[in-house]
Amino acid sequence: MIEIVTSMGAMTLELYPDKAPETVKNFLSYASEGFYDDTIFHRVIHGFMVQGGGFTENMQQKPTKDPIANEAANGLKNLKGTIAMARTNAPHSATSQFFINTVDNDFLNYKASTAQGFGYCVFGQVVEGMDVLSKLERVPTGFKRGHQNVPKETLKILSVKKLP
Repeated sequence: MIEIVTSMGAMTLELYPDKAPETVKNFLSYASEGFYDDTIFHRVIHGFMVQGGGFTENMQQKPTKDPIANEAANGLKNLKGTIAMARTNAPHSATSQFFINTVDNDFLNYKASTAQGFGYCVFGQVVEGMDVLSKLERVPTGFKRGHQNVPKETLKILSVKKLP
């Protein structure tokens, strides 16, 4: 279990190392190093997802480790409340950024081992704090420093910690 403490409250998530071992290991590595502390949710789309884990409050992208293999073929689906790795169009490009689905997003699920069909790797689920997720996704967004869907109110990730 991990806790993501935000400027709008805390969420507790269960992670699935049995289904996405490298992804969970990667995420916990960033968390234990304090990488996520004082980053922001920089991309919020109501009725879709909230994304964070890579930018500071002034929209500076943080340097990351090497990308990890995409474990999206693990049987887990991008359902409301699940956490998944964000990536570029390249299937195996995820580093530190993650998103939490605010609705069921079937189109993000693994379909085939092709660039278009690979999907996005789910590696956990919100078990407490869905009200916080709902608050995060409702913040008005706009354009900032070349990025769309940036919350007009800073949504800070204060800490991400593994719970005892």
